[in-house]
Amino acid sequence: MDATTPGLFDPDLFDREDVRRALAEHDFAGAFALIKKYGGLSQNRIAAACHLTPGKVSAIISGNQQVTSFDVIRRISDGLRIPGHLLGLAPRPWEARRVVVSPSERNGERPGAEQIPWQPATTVDLAVELTRSDLVMDRRAVTRALAGTAVAGAALLDPLEGWLQAPARSAPPRRRGRLGEREMDELESTARAFRAWDHRYGGGLRRKAVLGQLSEVAAHLDEHQTPHVERRLYQVMAQLGGTAATMAWDSGLQRGAQNYYLLALRASHAAQDTVFGANVLAGMARQMLYRDRPQDALELIRLAQEGSRDTAGPRVRAMLHTREAWALSAMGRIAAFHRATAQAADCLASAGSGDEPFWIDYFDEAELAGVTGGRLLDLARQDPGRHAETAAIEIRRALSRRGSEAGRSHALDCIGLAECHFLLGDLTAAVQEVDRAVEATRSTRSSRVHTQLGQLYPYTVGHSASRPMREARDKIRDLLSN
Repeated sequence: MDATTPGLFDPDLFDREDVRRALAEHDFAGAFALIKKYGGLSQNRIAAACHLTPGKVSAIISGNQQVTSFDVIRRISDGLRIPGHLLGLAPRPWEARRVVVSPSERNGERPGAEQIPWQPATTVDLAVELTRSDLVMDRRAVTRALAGTAVAGAALLDPLEGWLQAPARSAPPRRRGRLGEREMDELESTARAFRAWDHRYGGGLRRKAVLGQLSEVAAHLDEHQTPHVERRLYQVMAQLGGTAATMAWDSGLQRGAQNYYLLALRASHAAQDTVFGANVLAGMARQMLYRDRPQDALELIRLAQEGSRDTAGPRVRAMLHTREAWALSAMGRIAAFHRATAQAADCLASAGSGDEPFWIDYFDEAELAGVTGGRLLDLARQDPGRHAETAAIEIRRALSRRGSEAGRSHALDCIGLAECHFLLGDLTAAVQEVDRAVEATRSTRSSRVHTQLGQLYPYTVGHSASRPMREARDKIRDLLSN
């Protein structure tokens, strides 16, 4: 098995705590047994992949032989595609190359892709592969294929350096395209409408429509368009890719979200749109933060800031500073968090109207307050006395400046404020905010919102003598059980 061969089973297996513990302790008897059970591999398949004899694998599983040779451990890592850090090894050579994993690859239909060159033509190929595989599979198959754990660490970050380089041009397609300004205006308007819908409601109800539009754009790019139309098409592809990513994420499809983020980043690179590329990297950073990978998130933000230093306007810079602050707070760097938050406020104060791309219009004082309040709430869970009241002040400011029309953001604000009151011990106010949060959650299908609402439930337990608390608990339970 060479370094480009894909794994023999779903890599989500390595998220299991029992598997991770066995690997960390070099308990290969336990690890092989778990891989047989949950990965569906026979002893002979394990032996062939690791260049071991079936008898040796049998002896290891039975506990009659220990694995003490680092050469054998490296062969096991490479053969079964076990990330090096799980075994105390340096990252293996194949880890940096397997970045984009398509739905069909996850189902074993074709070999895994190595690092894809940063060329426009390969970006079109990636779009065709992702959308074709996603559109033809039924919902259950898509969930199996895309719901895996997103790539992190060097396997994600190292190949993204290509974003900082100028795109290499590809040979022009042979078929002549006929798109004009009117058709491009319609495509851009559609992409904008999808983005607005997702920002308000969340969830994946229109995800198939977005993917269909993305597939159509890829088909147009497979034709020879004028340079101006080609660049606009790549910008539309980037917009749709970003929307597909957030929709996938909102539906709980982490690996799918990352694949579409990578597509959006490549499309923005092909369009030479560094500002939207920085926005895509910010989205990828947010995904890392939700996965408790703040160092990866911070590196993604640094990459975004470096690549858009000469092109980003004040709103985009402010948004990037808030993601930077989020990562810093998650790392416990409180002073640096406050410094980055202040930089975001300074940038936003200098922003005008209509001088930046439409997609950053949402980032206003309400958004800044909501994001800052959310980060202070994260800190308040560790130190309520120090941060809970200031978190509540920021979240109230966000709620006062954006109403229920903000959809997903409004619901998250309501949930956050309820948790602030629980942390402060104000149960009367907390119950009132729970009612508000439940009603706001009903208006969105975002799995993120539902997950956040579920985090309020433990606060309601242990107060059975309080009728309002019991009613609040029942409302949360009833909504989340539907």
